[in-house]
Amino acid sequence: MKVLLLASIGMFSLCVNASAQNAPAPKVNTDSLKLISRISADQLELGKLQNSVEQKTRNKEDGAVAAQQSADKNATAATRLSNNPQNKQDARQADNAAGDARSNARKARKAADQLDKVNKNIADLQTRIAKEQEQLRRYTGTTYLPATPIIAVQPDSTQHN
Repeated sequence: MKVLLLASIGMFSLCVNASAQNAPAPKVNTDSLKLISRISADQLELGKLQNSVEQKTRNKEDGAVAAQQSADKNATAATRLSNNPQNKQDARQADNAAGDARSNARKARKAADQLDKVNKNIADLQTRIAKEQEQLRRYTGTTYLPATPIIAVQPDSTQHN
């Protein structure tokens, strides 16, 4: 009787132990973890871009002012040269002023393009973060709140032709 009882207890504990080893571990939703990771990385990038907007705007404004000043100097030098076309010094000054005007105009266009690119990247990141948050909400049923506030991008006030 004791042997039968010990044998049945042994078999029971062996079965319980074997079934415990075969039980699946709690499954972690890796998709939602990947989404959270992507959202965090995108928010970090968004913050960096938003911090650079002010400097890019300043660069654009400074470039536009420098281009306008160079254009004014170029016009003055051209007027002086037209009054005395044989003066080599006036010709050299007009040529230098024209080169400076071209260079500053190119720099101003480049600064404006960089600001436009940053604003476009900010808008794209905000859209991507919103989509990722929507996907995460579908997975988990909760909304992942951003660490950084979403700021509307100000449209560029200058016209580029």
